[in-house]
Amino acid sequence: MTKNPLINALSASAYIIFGVTIMSFVTEPLKNKPDTFFAPIVFLSLLTLSVAVMAFLFFYQPVMLFIADQKKEAVNLFVKTTGIFAVTTTITLILLSIGLI
Repeated sequence: MTKNPLINALSASAYIIFGVTIMSFVTEPLKNKPDTFFAPIVFLSLLTLSVAVMAFLFFYQPVMLFIADQKKEAVNLFVKTTGIFAVTTTITLILLSIGLI
């Protein structure tokens, strides 16, 4: 995506928040209805889309750097992006466990 690991990691977090928000609104009217044949199809489709989006956010720019023979920069970008995402996930888990969110 970009060469800024903070933007990449925050974009991944924003995508997750967006996906959960949309899923919450869409499934609210369906709470009292039984699942149909299409429920697992929709689930697997959303999973596939999410994997593709996250792969783009985490791997696209490092792969481009790697192909351009900037291997050290590629690894650094990937590790920093993953580290920032891990920190934001940890902070979210801590806030959730102490009841602030």
